[in-house]
Amino acid sequence: MSGSTLHTRCCIVGGGPAGMMLGFLLARAGVEVLVLEKHGDFLRDFRGDTVHPSTLEVMHELGLLDEFLKLPHQEARHLTGYVAGQPVTIADFSHVPTRCKFIALVPQWDFLNFLADRAKQFPSFRLLMRTEVTDLVFEGGRTVGVRAITADGPLDVRADLVVGADGRGSVMRASAGLAIHDLGAAIDVLWMRLSKMAGDPDQPLGRFESGHILVMIDRGDYWQCAYVIHKGGFEGVRRAGIESFRAAVARVAPFVADRVGELRDWDDVRVLTVRLDRLRRWCRPGLLCIGDAAHAMSPIGGVGINLAVQDAVATANILSDPLRAGPVAERVLRKVQQRREFPTRVTQWLQMMVQNRVIGRVLASRTSLTQPWPVRLLRRFPILRRIPARLVGVGVRPEHVHTKEYRP
Repeated sequence: MSGSTLHTRCCIVGGGPAGMMLGFLLARAGVEVLVLEKHGDFLRDFRGDTVHPSTLEVMHELGLLDEFLKLPHQEARHLTGYVAGQPVTIADFSHVPTRCKFIALVPQWDFLNFLADRAKQFPSFRLLMRTEVTDLVFEGGRTVGVRAITADGPLDVRADLVVGADGRGSVMRASAGLAIHDLGAAIDVLWMRLSKMAGDPDQPLGRFESGHILVMIDRGDYWQCAYVIHKGGFEGVRRAGIESFRAAVARVAPFVADRVGELRDWDDVRVLTVRLDRLRRWCRPGLLCIGDAAHAMSPIGGVGINLAVQDAVATANILSDPLRAGPVAERVLRKVQQRREFPTRVTQWLQMMVQNRVIGRVLASRTSLTQPWPVRLLRRFPILRRIPARLVGVGVRPEHVHTKEYRP
C-alpha cells in the first residue's frame, strides 16, 4: 500500500461509537464508505461501557437488538450510588419510553466489534485498522480527502465527504482550524483495575464520601475503577505517594481494602484528562465533525456514547441520500449541527450543573458529608427518579433511524 491512493464517497476518521455507527448506517443505505481507525483493535480500558436505552432502541429499529443482547452484558434498571454512607437510587429506568428499560453494561470493544462485523456484510463498507490520519487534504478551499500512515507506508484517501469522528483530541478539527468553545471541565479521572472476588457486594456505580468519589464498573473478573480528582490534581496525588492513594481508595470502598496493594506503583494508575467543549462550527466544505470531535463530553452520566450514536443516526438520516449522488453542499452539512446542537448544549449544561454543584462540593468537602437536598428528594419521592432516568437513558431529542436498507 506504500504511497497508494484510495477513492471513496465518504471517509470516516475514527472507529469509535460515532464512526462505526455512521459507517454501518451509510453502508446499509448504499453509500460507499471507508472507516479509518488508528489502532489495531478496539481493546482500550478508557472507554465507556454504557449502552443507553435510546441506543438500544436504535439497535431495535435496525433489527439487531436480539442479536446484540446475546453478547455478555449486565442490565442496570436503576442507577444507584452511596452518598454519605447511604444507598440512593438516582434513576429508575422502568418508565422510559423505549423497548429496553435498562442500560446495558457492555465493554465498548464488544459493541464496536459487533457494529464492524455487521457493517462488513454490506459491499460498500470498508474498515482499515492501524491507519492513523495525520492531515486533511484541501483543494480550492474544500476538503477533498485525508493523508494517513499505515504499517505499509503512506496512504492518501480522496473522498466527497470526510467525517471527523476521531474523538476529543480530534486531528480533523485541529487540521481544519475549527474554533472550539471550552466550557471548562473541573475534574480529571484516575483509571485502575482491582480484582473482583467471590463474595464482593453488588456495587452501585458511584460512591460519594467526603473528599472522595469512586466509580466502579463490573468487568466480570475485575473492577474497572475511576477515581475522580480536581482538574490538574494528579501531581498532588502523586506527591502524596501510592500508599496514601491506596488508603483513599480503601476508605471510599472498604471491601477492596484487601486488594489495593495490586496498585503496585503509578504505572498501574492512568490519568484520563476530562474535556468539556464543543465546536462553534461543526463543518466546512467537504468536512463534518460529529461525536466527541464536535463536542467533548464529561464522563458524568456516561452519556458520551449515547450522544455519539445519536449524532451518527442524525447524520445518516440527513446525508445518506445526497451522498449517494456525490459531493454534499455545506448548507446540507450544516443541517447536522442544526439538528444536534440543541441536545448537545442542554446535556453539557446539565453536566456543568452536576460538576459544579455536586462533584465539586464533594471533592472540596473536608467534613462529614451530608446528603444534598436533591438526593433527599429522590429518596423521599421515588417518582422523581424518572426525571434523571429520562435525561440519562433517552436524552434530549432522541434520534430514530429513517434510512432504508439500500437494494440496487
